[in-house]
Amino acid sequence: MTALTTTPLASPPRPTTVFATFVARSMLHTLRTPDALIMAIALPTILMVLFTQVFGGAIDPSGGYVDYVVPGIILLCAGFGAASTAVDVANDMKAGVIERFRTMPFRAETVIAGHVVASLVRNLVATAIVILVAVLLGFRPSATPLEWAATFALVAAYILAITYLFAAIGLAASSPEAASGYGFFLMFLPYLSSAFVPVDTMPEWLRWIADNQPLTPIIETIRGLLLGTEIGADGWWAIGWCALILAVALVLTRVLFRAKAGRR
Repeated sequence: MTALTTTPLASPPRPTTVFATFVARSMLHTLRTPDALIMAIALPTILMVLFTQVFGGAIDPSGGYVDYVVPGIILLCAGFGAASTAVDVANDMKAGVIERFRTMPFRAETVIAGHVVASLVRNLVATAIVILVAVLLGFRPSATPLEWAATFALVAAYILAITYLFAAIGLAASSPEAASGYGFFLMFLPYLSSAFVPVDTMPEWLRWIADNQPLTPIIETIRGLLLGTEIGADGWWAIGWCALILAVALVLTRVLFRAKAGRR
């Protein structure tokens, strides 16, 4: 009598291995189509040159406007870079990639996390480049190494939060083109904050909006860390807003993912 033999089933891949694979997948996509990274660096840099070299003399004849505007440009850079995540996620949904991943022995939602972490890495690199360009234009921060570390930690927290929000937009959109359009509205938030002019120079009705939206305390905290201006309670508000945006975005991403791709 011949004994039956069975081949053991392959064990499912480790979650950390799957996660690293999807991060690498998104980074490889960036290297193959670098347009989004180039635009994330080029557009904020062009705006910085425009505001400092064209409008700066009229806004601040002393030449110090570059120091004022750079913290806002940093968040503008983060927003432009994160916006591409909405299009990337929408492309995956349209191409049916998520459905194929659902047949594999891992959580398909990991692909969203891969997009987000890859975006975080790309945007931190873009932020560093924009800061270097700002230094060439006359930006002179007075931050200590610890304050620089705190600045990049806050910027990273903001990028993480807003990238998950853009991922939710990508899941909600009916097409990559729609995702790009919806995300465009979030690009206006820096203009309604203290990024380019002090809030107290705005009309009273607009001042209330600028004072009570998320980007103003984040910008003021970055400005305080890099230039030594008063931070006050803005630091806690900045951390709180980042945490709130991230929490809401995570919930939206999970709900929309299950609604669109189904639950494994």
